[in-house]
Amino acid sequence: MSGETLDKLTRLLKKASDLPSPPVKPARARPALEQNLPGAWEDNRRGAAFVARQTFSAQYQHGVEPITPDTPLQTLAAWARDERLGGLSPSQFAFLDTETSGLSGGTGTYAFLVGVGRFVGDEFALAQFFLPDPAEEPALLQALTDFLAPCRALVTFNGKAFDAPLLRARYRLHEMPCPFDDFSHLDLLPLARRLWRDRLPSRTLKYLEEEVLAAPRSSQEVPGYEIPWLYFDFLRTGAAAPLKGVFYHNAMDVVAMAALLHLTAGWLHDPHRAQIEHGLDVIALARLFEDLRRWEDAAQLYERGLAENLPEADFWQAVSRLSTLERRRKNLTQAVRLWEQAAEAGHVFAHVELAKYEEHQRKDDLRALEHVAAARAALETANLPEYQKKHWLEDLNHRQERLSKKTNL
Repeated sequence: MSGETLDKLTRLLKKASDLPSPPVKPARARPALEQNLPGAWEDNRRGAAFVARQTFSAQYQHGVEPITPDTPLQTLAAWARDERLGGLSPSQFAFLDTETSGLSGGTGTYAFLVGVGRFVGDEFALAQFFLPDPAEEPALLQALTDFLAPCRALVTFNGKAFDAPLLRARYRLHEMPCPFDDFSHLDLLPLARRLWRDRLPSRTLKYLEEEVLAAPRSSQEVPGYEIPWLYFDFLRTGAAAPLKGVFYHNAMDVVAMAALLHLTAGWLHDPHRAQIEHGLDVIALARLFEDLRRWEDAAQLYERGLAENLPEADFWQAVSRLSTLERRRKNLTQAVRLWEQAAEAGHVFAHVELAKYEEHQRKDDLRALEHVAAARAALETANLPEYQKKHWLEDLNHRQERLSKKTNL
């Protein structure tokens, strides 16, 4: 470096040292949220988080359902295809729900309220982590990490598609390790759809609370679609009181998941002793056990469901599934009894199955042709979509052609 250049740098540094120091910004004041919201500020290594805490006793029931797990989870783990769930204790499950700045997710959406419940001793401990200032998000995420430390599994409702990816992205944004990356994850929404899609018009958590758990929410409840706007109003005005309903909504979501897990785990662990009021729920459970290849349990549940007062269409659909299951189990006597019952009621599938039985088992091709003809007649008046009618007609044409050649008719 030349001497002239060094002199210039020295003069510049001297001028800079003569400038007054910038004023020190005062520390950000914490909003006085405690006056309007249930909670308190809690310090952690990344700042301070506002946390609302409450506990529920082991005797607490959400509507008609307890929340404390008391049945093994092996069957539920088999359905979820995660055997790790069956080996965890209740204290290792975290029930998680988020309220977010947007309902559709995507870039820029963040969770401003994260509710998590876990079992501590004989109590269900619920913590709600609130974000009064988006700049304080690392403190909220750290508080959530600390709370999840004893846990090894998440329980959510649509959390695999929404809550977990959203939180994982926020941890990544702040270059923080995600505490549940290695957790098992039980999402109750797919299970709810399996169990109640035929009986209930909606499978939202709030609707299941009302119709399955008999736990309607109080007047504190706010609709989910209003929640982002209530939060933005708070950011603009600082008025926290309207958020009480959001805290209530979030807390009830978390507690409802615990109750729903208790109910469904009991049904799956011992379906034959479980108190299931609706026949359609029994049939849905039968289908689930059929998928698990627990065929004896499935057959018993189908029989139980058929003994209930099912809607006609659901009744015959269950007969069809049970007869197919009995054929798979080589229980042809029972399968034929069901097919004959359905055939008398004019169901196409039953005549087709009886035609197969007569042709391949009893070797009575003439009797098989009679059932093909009966199936054709039933198809003409059947209330079926056109594509199904076309499928059945192609099957019947092929079957009749083969049988006619065999019988020279």
